[in-house]
Amino acid sequence: MKATTVVGIVLIAIGILGFVFGGVSFTHKKKDVDMGPIQVTHKETRSYPISPVVSTVVLVAGVGLVIVGARSK
Repeated sequence: MKATTVVGIVLIAIGILGFVFGGVSFTHKKKDVDMGPIQVTHKETRSYPISPVVSTVVLVAGVGLVIVGARSK
């Protein structure tokens, strides 16, 4: 397989995952107080949404690269 086809397939997968999940979220455990055996912690969740427009553009670009890679034999 050519590099353009592989990149196209990866972009298609990223575009589909962007539609399915709608974003990425991370959970961080942070330590507020550490006084010997006493510890106070909390969990903080951050979300990074992925716009459907971006997912569409990535998906279309991936399909385009797969088509270009298939035609340039």
